[in-house]
Amino acid sequence: MTRTPKNRKPGQQSVWHLAMLLLLFCMAASPLLAQEAPFKKGVNLTGWFQANSAREVQFSRYTRQDFAQIKSLGCDVIRLPINLHAMTNGAPAYTINPLFFSFLDEAVTWAEELNLHLILDNHSFDPIADTQPQVETILEKVWPQMAQHYKDRSERIYYEILNEPHGISDAQWNAIQGRIIQAIRRQDTRHTIIVGATNFNNYQNLAQMPVYPDNKLIYTFHFYDPFLFTHQGATWVAPSLLPLANMPFPYRAQDMPPLPYSLRGSWMESAYNNYAQDGTVAKVKQLIDIAAQFKQSRQVPVYCGEFGVLMDYSRPADRAFWYNEVRRYLEEKGIAWTSWDYHYGFGLFNPGGNDLFEHDLNVPLLHALGFTVPAQTPYVKQPEAAGFAVYSDYIGPRIVNASYGTGPLDFYADQKPNNGRYSLAWTGAEQYSSIGFDFKPDKDLSKLKQEGYAVDFLFRGTAPALSFDLRFLDTKAGPEDHPWRSGVTITPDQVPFDGRWHHVRIPLSSFTEKGSWDGAWFNPEGKFDWTSVDRLEITAEHGALGQAKLWFDNLYISNQDTAKVYETSVFTGAVTGISPGIKNADLKVYPNPAAGYLLLETTLPGKLTAELSNSVGTVVQRAAFTQRLKLSTIAFPAGAYFLKVIQPNGQSTTRKIMLQR
Repeated sequence: MTRTPKNRKPGQQSVWHLAMLLLLFCMAASPLLAQEAPFKKGVNLTGWFQANSAREVQFSRYTRQDFAQIKSLGCDVIRLPINLHAMTNGAPAYTINPLFFSFLDEAVTWAEELNLHLILDNHSFDPIADTQPQVETILEKVWPQMAQHYKDRSERIYYEILNEPHGISDAQWNAIQGRIIQAIRRQDTRHTIIVGATNFNNYQNLAQMPVYPDNKLIYTFHFYDPFLFTHQGATWVAPSLLPLANMPFPYRAQDMPPLPYSLRGSWMESAYNNYAQDGTVAKVKQLIDIAAQFKQSRQVPVYCGEFGVLMDYSRPADRAFWYNEVRRYLEEKGIAWTSWDYHYGFGLFNPGGNDLFEHDLNVPLLHALGFTVPAQTPYVKQPEAAGFAVYSDYIGPRIVNASYGTGPLDFYADQKPNNGRYSLAWTGAEQYSSIGFDFKPDKDLSKLKQEGYAVDFLFRGTAPALSFDLRFLDTKAGPEDHPWRSGVTITPDQVPFDGRWHHVRIPLSSFTEKGSWDGAWFNPEGKFDWTSVDRLEITAEHGALGQAKLWFDNLYISNQDTAKVYETSVFTGAVTGISPGIKNADLKVYPNPAAGYLLLETTLPGKLTAELSNSVGTVVQRAAFTQRLKLSTIAFPAGAYFLKVIQPNGQSTTRKIMLQR
């Protein structure tokens, strides 16, 4: 018997019954609300923390402004792929590098300040290409460290245990994942964990996952169907889909390209033959329904962590249509999503552009994804009007690491930087290896060259002394053009390899065309284009680095000495102004080693100035001369000195001199 509550008037009983019915309805509906992830839509921010070590992460690749711009699109979540296993010192402890935490902490702070959800996605493929049971050894080490470090940060931070486990049975992976959940919970009971099925986070394998005893989980899957459409042109799949282009979506018989010969006899031939059935909107929805039914039957939140179409060889209109259909159906089923990716081949920017937020966003694609489209204007390249940093603790804005070849390259060497926190260290590289700084977009340096700007940097090196090139590369403007090089060669005669920091300044006017490698070698033709400079490179052009170690710091394009050379008790800064305008053949300096005197002979016109400096950069003797000069060195202690000869136009060269008694 239902009792009328005390103090309730008889006329209010029907109202009370109605309220009770509403309460019971809400209680019954609350589990359905719990199915929804706390975020709705966003992007994967790739190519940032996906590095081989913390010291190779180009942290300045993205900034808080990029996070704010992503939010302005209408995103409330960013999935951040991380090569987490590579951010450690390796077996057996897998201790996470503090440098990595210092970088990731900044990204977490930006997300917190902007009220963005941030998924820390362990995007590692370790210990080998297929996921093996041994991966548990790494996961049980890295995730407790991550959980301990971030346990007190915003609840909008999420832990994704492992991206796309594959080559391992459902039973093995599900058991491992369950134990890693427990390992995280011993450190952090607050943050939500994202879990996924094997077979590359396949929606078909969701049903094989157990009911994990944790109420703060989100279940993820990835969606790339039909595969021949989403991955046409992809080179990393087997067999390669590079020969396949212009697959239509939805299927249209008249638009089907012929099946490439290289795909015959493979599983992709079967996919091609079945495309009339699989390349339809109905089939796409049918496959997404598998994840939606899992969500409904388990009463758990489900999230699509990746979906997308490679832009290289797909029709733009078909690509946008696919995104629109997939995105709308995911949202209809209450499934949150992050598209793959922001930049790069699956990204939101137009191909062939500069990936600039104000100029290059793919407007039809953004509409298809339901994003807010910011105003777009054409990009017009203007001559650079001021100097800029190429590297100063971090690579400069809109400059991308384009290094190639061999040898450890450390962008954050923290032992004896000249100033700031870090310097750039390089060793062990084979011949023709390069440190590359790719300008995004290309730069017009013509005005800076005319106004006397220079490449200005700090350098130190250890024996054995060697030569290396510093060069700019312009763009390849067409089939008849080549990426021409304009450079200088830095020799041990100009910069001593003595373990001390030296200040190097090379006017842009001193760079000369060196030719071009464009599948074959092309000799100089005087065609280097300062209005379209693609990159700056430091190259082991003349031989392997071997045991020599090189450091670079405060690399600028500047019209003044922007770098500071600090003296310490460990190493000192001898200042070396370098200009290749004076060639070795134009100046003879002998004897070297010198005892009592030094002779200078030159064929250069005009009055020159000779400056002899000691190892800490103090000028100990200065003299003007034409053609020939004899300097007395008898008053100076034995040791290393530096002779700088300066022309009237300011060009100079420096030689290392050894004085004896």
